[in-house]
Amino acid sequence: MKYIKSIKRVLFVSIILMLIGFVFRGTIYRKVVKYKPLQQRSSYIVQDDDLINYIEVNSQKKTIKVEGIIKVGLFLTSKKLRFTYSKNHNNPNELIKSKTANCIGYASFFSSVCNYLFKKYHLNDWVAKPYKGLIYFFGKNLHLYFNSAFFKDHDFVIIENTITGQSFAVDPSINDYLFIDLVEKF
Repeated sequence: MKYIKSIKRVLFVSIILMLIGFVFRGTIYRKVVKYKPLQQRSSYIVQDDDLINYIEVNSQKKTIKVEGIIKVGLFLTSKKLRFTYSKNHNNPNELIKSKTANCIGYASFFSSVCNYLFKKYHLNDWVAKPYKGLIYFFGKNLHLYFNSAFFKDHDFVIIENTITGQSFAVDPSINDYLFIDLVEKF
């Protein structure tokens, strides 16, 4: 009888801890994981008619703020792309057709969608730039623990106001798996 009670308590506490972890996953992630930008990647202008149509159909609000554009950009990126470890296109005008990307393609697609929407909604002081960088977990560079060339770095996006310097860091590939919108950068 005591044994069953103990199992129920452990199960109950485990469920509560998992729920807390799920609800606060973004906050916890930002506390323990930091991104260090190394080099800006190429940015692409949205030109493909299918990509323009995809963005227009899925972003039909009259007015929108930067935070809203980030959410829309993440939604559109996650909805359209599937992650692959294979080498793939980085240009979002080609990714709209291939629909698979690695972290470079995710960052490129997301930043291009955001820049398109910044222009559309006359938020000309804002720009989204894809970056190659490193991920640190509790201050330790995670990339040192992998031998694969694929894990030598990781791509994410920095969205910045060119006038005020306010910025947001976003990892669209992590968002696709963990539903975490903003990340923390050094």
